[in-house]
Amino acid sequence: MNQTLAIIKPHAVASGNAGKIIAHLENSGFSIQAIRLAVLNREKAATFYSVHEGKPFYEELVELMTSGPVIPMVLEADAAVEKLRGVIGATDPAEAAEGTVRNLYAESKGRNAIHASDSDENAQVEIGFFFSPNEC
Repeated sequence: MNQTLAIIKPHAVASGNAGKIIAHLENSGFSIQAIRLAVLNREKAATFYSVHEGKPFYEELVELMTSGPVIPMVLEADAAVEKLRGVIGATDPAEAAEGTVRNLYAESKGRNAIHASDSDENAQVEIGFFFSPNEC
């Protein structure tokens, strides 16, 4: 078993789809190891997505992620990173396979409902960003 990070994005929280997305992830074989509600300020969102700085969608992404509460989660499963990326589907919901999270709940390529770590190494960094070992 290994872990990965998922973040339900603000528009998915605001539209009432967070519970459906969490149930979808659990029904897909993930166990939730940590979960919280968080509000990102611009500095934190810019830091988290710094890998995308300079790309055309960066500013839109930072604005989106600061527009309301997010729900970061540590998920555990065999091959968690790869499995989660399959369960959520392609970034563009028009290209996402039927029944994936983004096919069901994304509004557009930019408002794609959920973030998922893209590698085991990044998953550990991203988990540490939201969940410190010293937290209660």
